Amino acid sequence: MGTTSFDAVLFDFSGTLFRLEEDDSWMEQITDSAGAQFDVHQQAELMRRLTAPTGQPVEMDAEEHHAWTNRDRDPAWHREAYLTVLRKSGVADPQQAQSLYAKVTDPACWTVYPDTVPVIEALSGEGYRIGVLSNIAFDIRPAFAELGVDDLVSAFTLSFEVGAVKPEPEIFRHAVETLGVDPAHTLMIGDSEKADGAAREIGCSFQLVESRPTAERPDALWRALSAAGIRPSEPGAGKSS
Repeated sequence: MGTTSFDAVLFDFSGTLFRLEEDDSWMEQITDSAGAQFDVHQQAELMRRLTAPTGQPVEMDAEEHHAWTNRDRDPAWHREAYLTVLRKSGVADPQQAQSLYAKVTDPACWTVYPDTVPVIEALSGEGYRIGVLSNIAFDIRPAFAELGVDDLVSAFTLSFEVGAVKPEPEIFRHAVETLGVDPAHTLMIGDSEKADGAAREIGCSFQLVESRPTAERPDALWRALSAAGIRPSEPGAGKSS
């Protein structure tokens, strides 16, 4: 099991296991109030605003801010918040905004990192408990089912289902309790020091990965595990002592 004694690994979803990477067709019909199509820089900034794990991407009034800060607790607030972001980012047509929002919340539209499946299979093969812990307002289980690894994830802790969000300690406690493991023997891997790194507050260890395009980040999960002292064998090998 390596040099450090871990029984479980928790993974963030967005920017860690999967990444929202738009198909070119997503932006083909997106136009501003003057009817002009977004250029490549505007498209990139729009995607950044839709996927940033922390911060507030646009100016908001009190009501909009409330929906934004609570977006991952309730699907209705999530929809309201992101439609506000799209509108204030220049997407003037409500139908265009709703179409793009539908893609953001469709697990089938998310791209898996190259090492996600091999890492999950390797950890499961050696007997580690695996959890996915995400600030999110829609069910991401279908993304794992499509890859055939949903049954290898022992617990999905999704903020909108449990009523707590990272970096609140309650969501991490819920995750480790559901897994039935000690936080001191649990590793959290995520792309946000502020949100995911808060796992340390309940005694978990933490490793940071960069939320880079999937084509540019082939092995960050393997490297994070190795840095924590977890070096699983290929899938199918027995758990080492």
